[in-house]
Amino acid sequence: MSDNIRIVENATCTFCGCVCDDMVLTVDLDQKRITKSKNACVLGKAWFAEHTIEERPYALIEGREATTAEGIEAAAQILAQARFPVVYGLSDTTCEAQRQAVAIADMVGANLDTTTSVCHGPSGIAFQGVGESTATLGEIKNRADLVIYWGGNPAESHPRHFTRYSVTPKGMFIPNGKKDRTVVLVDVRRTPSAPVADIFIQVKPRSDFEVLWALRALVKGRQVDSSIEERTGVSLETLVDLVERMKNCRYGVLFFGMGLTMTRGRHFNSGALLALATDLNQYTHFVAKPVRGHGNVTGADNVVSWQTGFPFGINFSLGYPRFNPGEFTTVDLLARGEADAALIIASDPAANFPKAAVEYMHKIPVIVLDPKPTHTSRLAKVAFTTATYGINTAGTVYRMDDVPLTLRPAFESPYPSDLEVLTALRKRVHELLLAKAKQ
Repeated sequence: MSDNIRIVENATCTFCGCVCDDMVLTVDLDQKRITKSKNACVLGKAWFAEHTIEERPYALIEGREATTAEGIEAAAQILAQARFPVVYGLSDTTCEAQRQAVAIADMVGANLDTTTSVCHGPSGIAFQGVGESTATLGEIKNRADLVIYWGGNPAESHPRHFTRYSVTPKGMFIPNGKKDRTVVLVDVRRTPSAPVADIFIQVKPRSDFEVLWALRALVKGRQVDSSIEERTGVSLETLVDLVERMKNCRYGVLFFGMGLTMTRGRHFNSGALLALATDLNQYTHFVAKPVRGHGNVTGADNVVSWQTGFPFGINFSLGYPRFNPGEFTTVDLLARGEADAALIIASDPAANFPKAAVEYMHKIPVIVLDPKPTHTSRLAKVAFTTATYGINTAGTVYRMDDVPLTLRPAFESPYPSDLEVLTALRKRVHELLLAKAKQ
């Protein structure tokens, strides 16, 4: 092993929305890789271990190797000439880079969308319609004695969520950890998270809304017919017991995942859960939080929201932001064949979008910023190689509870950051648009 070793304490893992900031990284500076990541979960260890500096072109223009400056010029020409471009992704980059992307979208009258539109987009709609009783994960760790997970599987998707924030850690008012808590898991099937729960409630698929509405009725003292079990798979006795536990706890929390937002009901499901938390505040203190996936998807929602007033699916073509999911969301735009260019930042829609949307991406000029080759970068007209946020670049990210954290990079990359590329791209697009306006 090389003697040129660096220890980075209190580093941040940006793999998932937990954004754990207690990493201790051992870095081999000669080999440009992380050899050990203390405190990381299995997903975090893989995230740090796989990031090495591979020799790649700084940019590719129609498959031809190019410099970053040449790529910026080609990308700027595409965006300046486009009549209906889309800017998409943003969930795996810094808030500083996200700001530049918003500025570009505003400047060229583009559609601006994040990966929220294909995960917790329904929650974003519900937040605007219903509101949110919220808290930080630190407050939940220190106070929550009733923890309910609905439509999620943290044991596999967020391995440290249980151990660091919500189930087993000892808190200021929860001195005995899990012994002082009741954990409830609500899902359509038993998952690896189920053994953690004291109570497992299995609902029939596509009946989450009915269960939540029945709980709201019971909280408000209304009668619910025993036929609810036939519709939802959950007995009235089970619902009554859960309501009593919720009303009599000292501090309750509802964590909800994509099993709730991406099933029948969508934003009505999220809205019902958020409304349930509000109802319960007449009896005790209750909060609700979505369990977010990507490392800085919460940051994307925050940056886009405070700059436009909306979290995703925004259109700037009239000179001001308009919000209309289904019309201005990227999947829909591409599937309908409406966008004439795309700027994809730290995302790989070609790997997971519907077939019609991916096929249309082959027909328009696509610009991609990503540290590694992806399905989307392979079809792109302009593809930039960028540094990995959190590992090679500093900046700000938001944890899933809307707490901003500062990144401490482990080692430098020869490639530019997303922020550097987007800043240069914004400046060049501005110059081209000014020149076009003078003609």
